[in-house]
Amino acid sequence: MLLKAAAFVVIVAGIMSAKSLIIPFLLAAFLAVICGPPLYWLRTRGVPPLLTIILLVLVLIAVEMIVARLIGSSLADFSRNLPLYQSRLKEILAGGIFWLQERGIEVTDDVLVSQFDPGKIMGLAANTLNRMGALLTNAFMIIVTLVFILLEAAGFPDKLRAIAGDRNASLEDYAAMTRGINRYLVIKTATSMVTGILVAVALRFIGVDFAGMWGLVAFIFNFVPTIGSILAAIPAVLVALVQLGPGPALTTVICYLIINLVISNILEPRIMGTGVGLSPLVIFISMAFWGWILGPVGMLLSVPLTMIVKIGLQSDEKTRWFALLLGSNREAKAVLHRQRTNPGN
Repeated sequence: MLLKAAAFVVIVAGIMSAKSLIIPFLLAAFLAVICGPPLYWLRTRGVPPLLTIILLVLVLIAVEMIVARLIGSSLADFSRNLPLYQSRLKEILAGGIFWLQERGIEVTDDVLVSQFDPGKIMGLAANTLNRMGALLTNAFMIIVTLVFILLEAAGFPDKLRAIAGDRNASLEDYAAMTRGINRYLVIKTATSMVTGILVAVALRFIGVDFAGMWGLVAFIFNFVPTIGSILAAIPAVLVALVQLGPGPALTTVICYLIINLVISNILEPRIMGTGVGLSPLVIFISMAFWGWILGPVGMLLSVPLTMIVKIGLQSDEKTRWFALLLGSNREAKAVLHRQRTNPGN
């Protein structure tokens, strides 16, 4: 066990030291998974394989240019207004302290500011978008890697069969892994896109500055499980408070709550069915773990990365118990039911 633990530490340290190379490859790999369905659809329509890859790459380049333009222009304006927002937030905070003191609640400025620093909260959005802008500088590397992955994808099952030494091997584990990750990423991308569009439309209707940028932030953070939608809402609500006042800020909070409630709690479960096969606690821990190793990209990809680990553990009898620990309660109950109905297996 000590040897395995030491090997795990070495692997994690190696991933962290090489994350500048690993992150573009991971993004390219998961983009390849998302591009799988349209690639297959175009090929069934008789489009040549090379042409389908070229078309998909052109679409991705167009999307990347639009996102880069949106981030660049909005972030520049937001950064210029950030000192004004921070000073206005401090004034609002001072007014809140005075309101509490009038009602006999003694709160010192130092205590409240140490617990609630508006400058840091407003800077969170700027830092996140700055990191996104830095990530887009690797777009060429990501797209080139994506092209090679798509070119190799068709022959990869044959390579696995050659490794297994059986040309008729079913590759059930590989197929389950690709189906699960493909389904999750495609559905999550679609629902995140709907979330971002609804947020942008709602904030523009309310009159909040940089509505398109906050919609993009909502789209990105919707990939982060559990707390992503909360983190995406905080800077937009603060801007609404500073710019428009408490009433529109409360309306902004309500809009975020309704959008995320409908999409995350009603729409996504209906489309995904039984879900991603991971327990909520494991999803939260995986977000913290992969975020610590790979940074913001690790948080975005925490669920599919953990799904890959879980499926890999399921394929080996010796590690299947650990895969059950990562799985949901429904999966554990299904295993218990099979054990009761087939006690010999």
